[in-house]
Amino acid sequence: MVNPIAVAIVVIVLRLSYKALKPPPPKLCGSLGGPPLTSPRVKLSDGRHLAYREFGVPKLEARYKIIVIHGFHSSKDINLPLSQELVEDLGIYFLFFDRAGYGESDPHPSRSVKSEAFDIQELADKLQIGHKFYVIGISMGAYAVWSCLKYIPQRLCGAALVVPFVSYWWPSFPANLSREALQMLPKPDQWTFRVAHYASWLFYWWMTQKWFPSLTFGNIETLSTDDLEIIKSFPQGLNTGQEKITQQGEHESLHRDIVCGFGEWEFGPTDILNPFPNKEGSVHIWQGYEDRIIPYTLNRFISHKLPWIHYHELSDGGHMFIFKKKQLESIITELLLS
Repeated sequence: MVNPIAVAIVVIVLRLSYKALKPPPPKLCGSLGGPPLTSPRVKLSDGRHLAYREFGVPKLEARYKIIVIHGFHSSKDINLPLSQELVEDLGIYFLFFDRAGYGESDPHPSRSVKSEAFDIQELADKLQIGHKFYVIGISMGAYAVWSCLKYIPQRLCGAALVVPFVSYWWPSFPANLSREALQMLPKPDQWTFRVAHYASWLFYWWMTQKWFPSLTFGNIETLSTDDLEIIKSFPQGLNTGQEKITQQGEHESLHRDIVCGFGEWEFGPTDILNPFPNKEGSVHIWQGYEDRIIPYTLNRFISHKLPWIHYHELSDGGHMFIFKKKQLESIITELLLS
């Protein structure tokens, strides 16, 4: 006869394990008990909504239209030091949006690298900004730019990847180079990205457990001297409405973002063909040599393999140089006028 106490212990362990592995349901914006809706949104063909913010000259008068893709733990309300004079002189319309699960955009349970590109395409179509547009992806948001270059290159006038995300499991990358780049990161980050890649079903538990450190991103130790100076110059924070970023649940925003980026890709960046063979547009990578969050080695490798990409490496740049007015204007003018 099975010991009832043993059975009870097994049942309790299984119940606790299930609870630890299963993320809570999202708190959808506009739902009963969920966060309020405060931003304009468009409804996509699959029923989800994307929240957006427009800035610059009216889109019907704009010479250039740029979609800005925010990074990890950020949103459409990112505080970029955009010069009104530059915006008006060049005639730029900016479209910012919350990526799936962030801010006021609905979560996407089947989110993937590929779905990011088609979210951007449908957002552009719903808002009727025109058949072609530019994209700027910041940090984690840069994997959406790689997706656009792969899946919707015909919609692009140009692209800029700023301190762009790298995956240590990209196809066609030398294993030793990826391994060395991963080992440049703090140990907790290495393990976090390994769990996201090899055992995504464990990721919610990994990010909520208290036994081992999981992610150091944003800690003082991971920032360069230049990054720290930039943060001091933004006492109000780098993102307006900071509390809204993960209001629908950290799993739907932060966790899915990491799992999506570090999961299996259908392609590697070096597999992408030049979207502008006749030089009717350009692609740029902006990388900080002192960036302690994104190792420069993999982005250097990409630029060597794809000579049609314009590679800009800032010798004293960290991860946040886009928040400097001079650097931001250089990124925009190089993208639009090069």
